[in-house]
Amino acid sequence: MRKIIIKSSIELTRDQKAKLEIGLNVDGSEIDYIIDEGLLGGIAILDGDKILDATAAQELIGMKQIADKLISDSMKNGVAIKDIPELLKKCSKNIVENKLDFKTCGKVISASDGVVHIDGLADCCYNELLLIGNKAFALAMNLTTDSIGAILLSGNAVEYGDIAYATGKIIEVPVGEVLLGRVIDPLGNALDGRPAVRTEMSRRIECPAPSIIDRSKVKDSLSTGILAIDAMIPIGKGQRELIIGDRQTGKTSLAIDAIINQRDKNVLCIYVAIGQRAAAVSKIVKTLEDNNALNYTVIVLSTASDSAPLQYIAPYTGAAIAENFMYSGKDVLIVYDDLSKHAVAYRTISLLLKRPAGREAFPGDIFYIHSKLLERAAKLSSELGGGSVTALPIIETQAGDIAAYIPTNVISITDGQIYLEGELFKAGQRPAVNVGLSVSRVGGSAQTKLMRILSAQMRLDIAHYRELAVFSQFGSSLDESTKEILNYGSKIVESIKQAECSPLSILKEELYLFAIVNKYLKKIPQNKVHEFLESYYNYIVSQEADVCKRIELSGELSKEDEEKLKTTTSEYVNAYK
Repeated sequence: MRKIIIKSSIELTRDQKAKLEIGLNVDGSEIDYIIDEGLLGGIAILDGDKILDATAAQELIGMKQIADKLISDSMKNGVAIKDIPELLKKCSKNIVENKLDFKTCGKVISASDGVVHIDGLADCCYNELLLIGNKAFALAMNLTTDSIGAILLSGNAVEYGDIAYATGKIIEVPVGEVLLGRVIDPLGNALDGRPAVRTEMSRRIECPAPSIIDRSKVKDSLSTGILAIDAMIPIGKGQRELIIGDRQTGKTSLAIDAIINQRDKNVLCIYVAIGQRAAAVSKIVKTLEDNNALNYTVIVLSTASDSAPLQYIAPYTGAAIAENFMYSGKDVLIVYDDLSKHAVAYRTISLLLKRPAGREAFPGDIFYIHSKLLERAAKLSSELGGGSVTALPIIETQAGDIAAYIPTNVISITDGQIYLEGELFKAGQRPAVNVGLSVSRVGGSAQTKLMRILSAQMRLDIAHYRELAVFSQFGSSLDESTKEILNYGSKIVESIKQAECSPLSILKEELYLFAIVNKYLKKIPQNKVHEFLESYYNYIVSQEADVCKRIELSGELSKEDEEKLKTTTSEYVNAYK
């Protein structure tokens, strides 16, 4: 039997019902009259697969579209703000004179756990934004022959029978310098207690990555201020360098230190927190504020209590904000903390949408969602302004297993990884970088010439020390040369320890490396290595100011300047107590 559902905001009169039944030609069909105050006014008719929408909500949508166009056209022609009310009256007249036709839309046939299935909307596109009644927005994720699967982007209740509209839009978020110093959610709403973000600039969260021809070579250094990283695992502007390690090994601290080091370097920063505790993120905001780093940083926050869809779109929101800066010719550093939780959020969505599950219950396109995100990091060609986005994605491992599914996926996408080892962290090494498993595929091209020469020797010295340290555990006696290597190696390891929120300048790193590589720490006790390096740097800067200036300008060390440095350093070491 044919069943017709008629929804209205108020109860219809007997005459109204009779006219509707004549117009619909019911022929003995079953008719249900339902009162839905959310419709605001008008009626909606659900006749099998057909939906006729003549509600006030639909008319308001049409009115807004016409009003937006009228105001936009008028503003281009220089209409004053005081004249806008007249434009709105004109808009209302247009609505009356050009009555909107019934519009085909969809009907919610199921809603649970933040996932809705919609019947109808034959022209809906993947990732299209949907409006459900006047209550909530959803994102179309599954397009099947008989229904559309969508994920809710808000916590508003959605019920069976609610009407869904296709907006014809992809999610857009506000972008621009107005976001600097702000904490926002993945939809661009303010979370810092300050006024709402107001800007006319917006950008789609899903955009194609720059093509090969639009990119240039990654060769400019992005200094983190961390000696162990800048010396042995250099990062270039436009690179994607993975930070990987177990829980509580200093991954976030390393990324925050890199953000703090961009102060006064004309690099804008974006920190995307995915599934993090709100209390932990508030501490990060306080740290950035205390170090005068918040004014050039945007924080996109999706907490652990947020829905899986919001956690899923968070990194794409951050990427859209970063791309706007990049195409404006600026350099950007973006941190995704972390993509492990992002993968879990996407797995949750996929399972709720009843997609086929693969390895570890992850969907088959789990690699694609991360690759399309990280490929958006690039160094643009000079023709496009030369801007860059440098990505530092973070991945959390379980018991040091870097061969797990998600870690290996992201390792294969990025241009290298910084591996933080739990055992080194427990032993007091900060940052706990495992030099053997860490690598930068950009290499020395993102370093100054002096840094490249000095760091190559230090990497060899550390590798030799660690190799001998392993074998020395099995030997009862060691010769003098081995003891000397082990003794100096322990001082090198001590010298690259670094406290949080204390980044080093490039000149300071180069002078530290000069002293380390040329064995000037031999006479210095291990517990006084840091004290010596700090005082040594101050002494060299005061005594050899011209040499330091030439190093800063050229990034090289001439033979003459090298001899001066060696002479001055030797004098200081001999006089040091």
